[in-house]
Amino acid sequence: MTVSTEMDGGVCIISLNRPERHNAVDDATGAAYGAAFREAAGSKDVAVILLRGEGRSFCSGRDTAQLGRRVEGESDFSFVRRHQDSRLAQVDCPKPVIAALKGNVLGGGLEMALAADIRIASTDLQMAFPEIGYGLMTDTGGAAFATVLAGPSRAKLMLMTGRRIGGEQALAWGMVDELVAPEDLDDTARSLAHEIAQHGELALGSIKQVVDEMWHTALHTGIRAELLAQVALFGSAEYLELKQKRQAAAR
Repeated sequence: MTVSTEMDGGVCIISLNRPERHNAVDDATGAAYGAAFREAAGSKDVAVILLRGEGRSFCSGRDTAQLGRRVEGESDFSFVRRHQDSRLAQVDCPKPVIAALKGNVLGGGLEMALAADIRIASTDLQMAFPEIGYGLMTDTGGAAFATVLAGPSRAKLMLMTGRRIGGEQALAWGMVDELVAPEDLDDTARSLAHEIAQHGELALGSIKQVVDEMWHTALHTGIRAELLAQVALFGSAEYLELKQKRQAAAR
């Protein structure tokens, strides 16, 4: 089981469970995560959703073994758009979403984290957008989230270099909201989820909607811009060359 769920009172805990791959998301894991999130979002018993990862990392992003691979007949446009819609469903979920971050939080895993309402991180956090190394860019909101949270120049720095930033830097840049010792991460995130869950559903949903209205138009515009850019990059000779080099180096 690559994704597990646990109910703890009104908190639904969704855990990525591929620790041997730092919770990299392959097609099966992505489908299982989407189903688990939709079920939690639609359940009247769930007040808050908590995202976490088993093992040493939260999520290292797209499994590179499947990078650029599509099910038969699916276009790059359809693939990216489908994953964008899944990310927007997370953003637009009326229930508060908390992410507990540790270890590697990379690529699509970082986009998943930034789409949460609140991020608690451990001091061993390593956060990055490595897509540039493949001649690609983010495609489920990374550029937009980073720009809103950290500012345009810091977003460009991360996107254009693929550099990793640690917990202290992520906190200073506004990309995480609280930093704790690794051994305290799960308890701290769970405690926060319960603190929020005790309040009224209508009030929580209203607060989330009002705050998000301040920036959602920019987010949706940015994500659709990423769609067109990434489809073009997937078809580029630069991407194919860099992908082949990286695959050869990994053998």
